[in-house]
Amino acid sequence: MSEPKATETNKPIPPSRDRQRQARRRFLRSVLLTGGVFGAALSGYLPIAYAQKKRLRPPGALDEKDFLASCIKCGQCVQVCPVQAIKLADLVDGFGVGTPYIDAREQACDFSCDAVQCILACPTGSLTYKKPDFLKVRPGAKLAEKPILLAKEKDPEPTLNMAERIGVARLTRPESCLAIKGKGYKGPARGADFKGRLRYMQVDRWKPIRVRDHAYDVELCDLCVQVCPVKGAISIETVFAPDGSKRKSPVVHEPCVGCGACEMICPTDLASIEVIPGEGWRA
Repeated sequence: MSEPKATETNKPIPPSRDRQRQARRRFLRSVLLTGGVFGAALSGYLPIAYAQKKRLRPPGALDEKDFLASCIKCGQCVQVCPVQAIKLADLVDGFGVGTPYIDAREQACDFSCDAVQCILACPTGSLTYKKPDFLKVRPGAKLAEKPILLAKEKDPEPTLNMAERIGVARLTRPESCLAIKGKGYKGPARGADFKGRLRYMQVDRWKPIRVRDHAYDVELCDLCVQVCPVKGAISIETVFAPDGSKRKSPVVHEPCVGCGACEMICPTDLASIEVIPGEGWRA
């Protein structure tokens, strides 16, 4: 028996416009949901990846876990910083989104506020002069004595009320250090476009100025020593090279609190000296 011929009555009926719109909506919804899943996965991965990099916290910060647990991300410390050294972490900065940190290479803490205003402004004790007794002090964090602030050395109370350091400066790239090479330095430390500020005692005890507005002229580079705000924290010393020859080199001492002024001022392309966040002192 032969098959029936197709007629106008058995042709498939095209979907209505409403059904076409619904199909398009379902398709777009699927695309968006798929993108959202990948986006959420990526947003979860990036903080984990970036969290591997330790952040330099403001003066008086608790150890990292305690700091993240107690900081309410209010931004009070950011508002009172006279040199705007404190920033708030973004999504890609790790799990501590909204928590304060310092990028010392861009803008270090030079204690221009003298009294460490960020600690006074913190409402939760995440930044504190004295850690509660039930919180342990990490190895090497405790300062032997309260640091003497050079800007206050002749004042009745020359010390900072800091009991623990937030990091320690290390000569991480000795091969590029100008002092070790026996070279001097002339001109602004970081170029005409650099926006960082520091307090220079010979210019104004209270008012920080742009680094680019302060020129240097030294036969042997000692900029890290010149800008260090803490007495006895760093000096240029004679050291012995691997070949037995004598050289001059920056040497970090126990009073270092990890403020990052030395890293900020270092004139080499990549800072020869850097602050290691959360590092403890070791002789």
